[in-house]
Amino acid sequence: MPLLALLMLVLLVTSCASAPPAPSPTPTPSPSPSRPQPPPAPRKRPAEEVWVPYSASGRYTVVPGGAPARPGSGEVVRYVVEVEAGLPFDPAVFAADVHRVLNDVRGWARFERVDHGPAQVRVALSSPLLTTLQCRPLRTGGELSCWNGTRSVINALRWAKGVPQYRGDLAAYRAYVISHEVGHSLGHGHEPCPGPGRLAPVMTQQSKSLDRCRPNPWPHPDRGPSEDRGP
Repeated sequence: MPLLALLMLVLLVTSCASAPPAPSPTPTPSPSPSRPQPPPAPRKRPAEEVWVPYSASGRYTVVPGGAPARPGSGEVVRYVVEVEAGLPFDPAVFAADVHRVLNDVRGWARFERVDHGPAQVRVALSSPLLTTLQCRPLRTGGELSCWNGTRSVINALRWAKGVPQYRGDLAAYRAYVISHEVGHSLGHGHEPCPGPGRLAPVMTQQSKSLDRCRPNPWPHPDRGPSEDRGP
């Protein structure tokens, strides 16, 4: 073999032997099993506000249908539920709320809802304007409710919004306003707060002020909660 060719062969072999090995591909780490993530917590939605018009149709409509008094002893009071046409409330839902409150064991008595015939009490959901007209000569200021001698007139504005004294517990305030105004129809008058920190009698004007009492929507709160769901 010529000397030049032998020299080139030696250089080629040396070059190949000293070349660094080709880098092996870096293995991709296998993903670790992920822990199951809890579903995102639902966002709290603000309570839906109902816009109550100052005036509606000015006409009452009797809510059709009836409901029996709760079982028990004692006199049964027949009553009718009326709703002014044009208000943003379902009459059937209002009637069911009224019946549940009146027949709670903490309430006044046993009430049978009827839609015809003689009735001792009428409970009427009314716009602020109709409340003002129905309650004269009492002054409601477009906000208060009243007993006008024939009806427990429930101001729809209060029914929708409640009062600050009840700290956002609209169900409890609704129970109060029904119990209070129907209490007038049964012959009960206003009562003062008996002392700081005590439960306000249901016939205290709690829509105006608690006068250092605690809110109370029931005539007989000591009887315990009703078995039915309610305030």
